[in-house]
Amino acid sequence: MTEEVKEAKKVAPKEGVAFDVAENATDKYELSLEGMLKAGVHFGHKKSRWNPKMGQFIFGVRNGIHIIDLEKSLVLFEKALERIGRTVAKGGTVMIVGTKKQSKDLVKAVADKLEYPYVNERWLGGTFTNFDIIKKRVKFFTDNTDALAQEKLKSLTKLERHKLQKRLDKIEEKMGGLVRMNRLPDLVIALDVKKEELAIKEAHLMGIPVVGLVDTNSDHTSVEAPIPANDDALSSLKYILGVFLKKMMEAKSGIKEAETKKQLK
Repeated sequence: MTEEVKEAKKVAPKEGVAFDVAENATDKYELSLEGMLKAGVHFGHKKSRWNPKMGQFIFGVRNGIHIIDLEKSLVLFEKALERIGRTVAKGGTVMIVGTKKQSKDLVKAVADKLEYPYVNERWLGGTFTNFDIIKKRVKFFTDNTDALAQEKLKSLTKLERHKLQKRLDKIEEKMGGLVRMNRLPDLVIALDVKKEELAIKEAHLMGIPVVGLVDTNSDHTSVEAPIPANDDALSSLKYILGVFLKKMMEAKSGIKEAETKKQLK
């Protein structure tokens, strides 16, 4: 067990693993100081592990653990949400990146609900910077998956179809949520700016802005839209992703309503 997870478990509220994406419509995921406090968003790392750049966002120390100033965090959280909402409302794509063990299932659940690309396993070098290669793999996967589903490959023998399916399964296993990425995303959400450093670096090289969770051991200047928050505890991650999901679902709903009104004119 990593030092970060040990710290998180000591101070974070106990929380079940299940994450019901249908809960995005409830008050549970309304952004508020009370909600952040209840989810343990304010718990940082041990005082000895802090990054001085986070000093302005630290409220104090409790039992050797830095406490994040939630009032300051809320302001930045709201700004990040506005950026996310604008991106989605314009028809943009958001990629969610979270490769920590405790965030993997949450990332997949939210991304699947939104039908957005995601990375919850090891970041593949060149995902953004060598996107042409990724794009070819995605096209091969999509074209052949659709062809098999629609029985368009009747010319193939049973053995050939079996081999093709195994190849597609391997691509999906390796690429995971990248199979939805037919173009570069317009925004990246990183659930830990230290852990997802490579993804953030590639995003910046390609001019893609990043919304990132920054704990007390992180550097808030490493992303365009930082959110000072507990990036280890499951309760904190569930709450934050729930708020993100709610905002993006609302923005998507607004697009559909606008399209419907346009068709009725």
